[in-house]
Amino acid sequence: MGIVYACAVPHPPLIVPAVGRGEEKKIQATIDAYHQIAREVLAAKPDVIVVTSPHAPYFRNVFHITTDAMLWGSMAQFRVPVCCIEARCDITFARTLVSELRKNDIPAATSDDYRDDMDHATLVPLYFVREAYREAAGEDGQLGVDLPCPIVRIGLSMLPAETHRELGRIIAHVANEQGKRVAFIASGDLSHKLKADGPYGYVPEGPAFDAQICELFAAGDLDGLFMMDANLCEAASECGLRSFQIMAGALEGLDVDAELLSHEGTFGVGYGVAAFRIADLPSCECEPSWPVQDAAPDEQEPEVSEDVDPHIALARLSVETYVRTGRAAQLPADVPQELLNTQAGAFVSLHEHGQLRGCIGTIAPTRENVAQEILQNGISACSRDPRFDSVTEDELDYLEYSVDVLAPAEPIESTDQLDPVRYGVIVTKGWRRGLLLPNLEGVDTVDEQVFIAKRKAGISPLDTNVQLERFEVVRYTRGGEPRIP
Repeated sequence: MGIVYACAVPHPPLIVPAVGRGEEKKIQATIDAYHQIAREVLAAKPDVIVVTSPHAPYFRNVFHITTDAMLWGSMAQFRVPVCCIEARCDITFARTLVSELRKNDIPAATSDDYRDDMDHATLVPLYFVREAYREAAGEDGQLGVDLPCPIVRIGLSMLPAETHRELGRIIAHVANEQGKRVAFIASGDLSHKLKADGPYGYVPEGPAFDAQICELFAAGDLDGLFMMDANLCEAASECGLRSFQIMAGALEGLDVDAELLSHEGTFGVGYGVAAFRIADLPSCECEPSWPVQDAAPDEQEPEVSEDVDPHIALARLSVETYVRTGRAAQLPADVPQELLNTQAGAFVSLHEHGQLRGCIGTIAPTRENVAQEILQNGISACSRDPRFDSVTEDELDYLEYSVDVLAPAEPIESTDQLDPVRYGVIVTKGWRRGLLLPNLEGVDTVDEQVFIAKRKAGISPLDTNVQLERFEVVRYTRGGEPRIP
C-alpha cells in the first residue's frame, strides 16, 4: 500500500495533562490540533505507525531503528511515572528497513546494538493517538487498549539532509513492498529560542526559523526543508528539521494536501502541528488490522479456580494472552479491590522445568494499581527479559509463576542491616542500579546477594562506594504450578 497519512507534531511533555497540571491549557491551540491529528491517524486505518524522533537513540553517522518486539516508556523523568505507554513494534517492517538501508550504503543500528525505552518525543504523539483510539473503542482507560497497530521508531542522525530524505524514500518503499498502510508521525519541536524569558533565551533567528517552517508546511513545499540556511537553523536551536526531512522523503511523489493546523511559542519553544493528507487515496475496505475490543470466544480465558491466588491469576492471564494474541490482557471485572486500591512495585517471575525463564518488575509503582502493574510486568517477563528469548505458546503449560509485591525501599548504612531471606537489596552508583529479590534459591549470604546486585548493575564487585537500600516483599505462589510438571 504505502504512506496513507503524515503529520508533523511537537513533543512538549507538559501537553500531557498529568505532567502539565493545568499549564497545558496555555497551549490550547496545539492541544486541539493534536486531537485532530490523532483522529485523522485513526481514520487512515494504518497497519503501522512510523515515528521519527529527535530523542530516540541519536548517533552521529548511523540511524537507529528499534527492532524489539515491544517498546515501553513513561513520564517518570517528568515526575509522573504512572503515565506510560507500551507499544507493539512491527519487527518485520523494522528489520526489512534496516536491510534496505544497508543495501543502499546507509548505516543503520538496531536494538541489538543499543537498547533503550520509549523517549518522550515518541510517547507524546502516541499518547494522543492512544486517547483517540480509546475514545473510539469505547474504552475508559483500561489496560490493554494502548494503540491501534504496531509502531516503528526511528532515530535521527548527523548524516546529510539528503540521506535523511533517502531514509524516507526507503520507508515508503518498504511500506509498498509489504503492502502495509503506514501513518507517518514526524515528531519535532521548532526553534528553542523564541523568548527572552524562555528556557533557552531569545535570538532573532528563532522566530525567523519558525516562520519559514510554518510557511513551508502551509504551502506543502517540503522540498523547501532542504534549502534552509544552515546557520539560521543552528542559531535557532531547532529540534525537528531532520525528522521533517525524513517525512518529506516518504511523501515524495505523492499528491499531498497540506495544512498548518497551529503554531504557538508560549513557552519560548516553537510548537507547530501540520497535517499532510494523501489525495485520491484508495479507501480501505478491509477490517482494521488492530485487535478489536472484545476477544473472540476461543480466546477467552477459563474461569480461575479459587485455589489460585489473584496475583498469580493476573500474571498467568497476562503472559498467556500476550503470547497467544500479541496484545495485552484487559483487566478482569472480578479483580479483588485490594489489588485495585493499592500501588506498589511488583515482579513477575517465570520458571520452566525448575530453571528461570524470565523475571522482570518495577521497583516502584508505574501504573495506577498493583493489578495493572502485574499485567504489565507479565508481558515484560515473557518477552523483554534480555537474558532469554520470548516465551512461545508451546511452553505455556510448563511455566511456573510467582509474583513479588514490593514494599517501599529504605536506605541503609551498611550490609549489616541486610538479611538475604527477609530483605531484597538495591545497589546504586550514579545512574547504575541493580536489584535482587529476597529469599532466592542459591543466595544464602549477604555478600552473595550484594555481589549479584552489583553484577546486574554493571558495578565492580570491589567498589564499596555505593548506596544501599533494602525492601521487603510479599511473595505469591498459590496456583502458580505448571499445568504439565
